[in-house]
Amino acid sequence: MLAQRTLKTVTRAVGVGLHGGARVELVLRPAQPDTGIVFRRVDLPEPVEIPVNAQAINDTRLASTLNVGEVRVRTVEHLMSACAGLGIDNLYVDIDGEEVPILDGSAATFVFLLESAGIEAQAAPRKFLRVLKPVEIRDGEGKTEKWARLDPFHGYTLSFEIDFDHPAVDSTGQRIEFDMGSGRYSRDIARARTFTFSKDVEMLRASGLALGGGFDNAIVMDDYKVLNAGGLRYEEEFARHKLLDAIGDLYCVGHPLLAAYSAFRSGHGLNNQLLRALLAQPHAYEIVSFNDDRQAPKGFANLVPAW
Repeated sequence: MLAQRTLKTVTRAVGVGLHGGARVELVLRPAQPDTGIVFRRVDLPEPVEIPVNAQAINDTRLASTLNVGEVRVRTVEHLMSACAGLGIDNLYVDIDGEEVPILDGSAATFVFLLESAGIEAQAAPRKFLRVLKPVEIRDGEGKTEKWARLDPFHGYTLSFEIDFDHPAVDSTGQRIEFDMGSGRYSRDIARARTFTFSKDVEMLRASGLALGGGFDNAIVMDDYKVLNAGGLRYEEEFARHKLLDAIGDLYCVGHPLLAAYSAFRSGHGLNNQLLRALLAQPHAYEIVSFNDDRQAPKGFANLVPAW
């Protein structure tokens, strides 16, 4: 049986939120089978639980934000991406603020935390959302065109293309393809950092955003080059980070996907619209499990993908 997964022990991290700049602590705890991933705002007089699902994402400006009523948790995509990459199905995330800490701007620290806690199989079958019919969302035309699409596939592959007219980005690969069954998420995707332009930083801060951003948690560029002393971690780090975000955004559907995802200039908003469009068509997907590991896509039976 291809089993659900959770953590063996509790682990925690402390950092600052990218946009709010406030100190925040989160505690990652094991959860029972079929719990899903649940954020808990423990800083409130009465803790509030926010189960992750596509309909709970109600703000996608610069990040993916979960809401239950007036209670929210911002910037969940990097942690969700790490959970998807390591195959974590059930997890409680206790957080004492409204924004997940940005840490180094990638998913690598979350991967380290999850692996340090240990990952264990549970006595329940893992439930996949298998796409049966193509679903696509498009927006804009010409230079403003962007789109995202899901196609049927026995496995989970992703391809993402960016289109930035900037010398530092143009000199790198702007298209990336990745197979989640390869077991190489931690090595090939997780370390890609978020990026911004120096000219946008002051504008964002004037709007109360990016207050916790800096060279230690983002790639920063001027009009010509990358300003970070260490340069890039990957040749295609910009495209890889957009794909990292997409993996986290799509995991908010509540199940690992069996599909081929492709996108051009997509972002948090379009990714969430794609999930909502999929869920609005009951005949376009089904929930499946694998009692025989040999029937699962190649690589999906590995408990912890290799670093």
